[in-house]
Amino acid sequence: MTVVRAAITQTTWTGDKESMIAKHEQFARDAAAQGAQIICFQELFYGPYFGITEDKKYYEFAEPADGPIVQRFAKLAKELNLVMVLPIYEEDMPGVYYNTAVVVDSDGAILGQYRKHHIPHLEKFYEKFYFRPGNMGYPVFDTAVGPIGVYICYDRHFPEGWRELGLNGAQIVFNPNATKPGLSNRLWDLEQATAAAANGYFVAAPNRVGTEDNEYGDLAVTFYGTSQFADPQGNFVGERGSAEHEDIVIRDLDLDMIKRVRDDWQFYRDRRPESYTSIPKP
Repeated sequence: MTVVRAAITQTTWTGDKESMIAKHEQFARDAAAQGAQIICFQELFYGPYFGITEDKKYYEFAEPADGPIVQRFAKLAKELNLVMVLPIYEEDMPGVYYNTAVVVDSDGAILGQYRKHHIPHLEKFYEKFYFRPGNMGYPVFDTAVGPIGVYICYDRHFPEGWRELGLNGAQIVFNPNATKPGLSNRLWDLEQATAAAANGYFVAAPNRVGTEDNEYGDLAVTFYGTSQFADPQGNFVGERGSAEHEDIVIRDLDLDMIKRVRDDWQFYRDRRPESYTSIPKP
């Protein structure tokens, strides 16, 4: 498949899980109606971004990677002939939870999951309370639109994983986010585009948008949206999403561009893994 029409979405916590699920079902239907072949939702898509606080009640949002929510969207994926990347709160066993994205093919088959490796613990990003670090490597999934990978939010600050995904064959890497103003503003403008250029693939990065004060009141942060696609030359593909409002961003990605760019730059030929002796050290 040469040109892939891809969709990413952004929204604000509505206040309850069922309405969030329904909203994302509609996103999928709307994207499919516009010809999208693959869609990725924002980080922890059916709940609030609960890293704002440390509260055990949010453990109730976790469920297995093949649990009811994933099964529900797998059925929809088959109906719409749409590949889906579903960022969920995964329960591996009671008391063991991961920040995960499940990949579902267009025939409804659950292909597997990526577990977020890099877990922050900063003010209003208290994720170590909720998640174990990922332990399943950097898988690439062979989907109906080609090989795709996933990296999740804070992961994006670590170039090693981006490169692993490229070496494993990814042509599009989805990076679902819950990113707010502060230290990350400038990095948000740079990191996805830089990763795309350094690795010669497409990056698709959905982000939450708006203020979840219906959950956190005065503690709430404002997520800045601007969901984006970057191409293998490091350019944004079209305009970024809204900085203030719910949005579906749909772009056509010409996968033939990957070979052209890699032939021009030859980063994969010229890398020197035997010389990178400090990177594997703890």
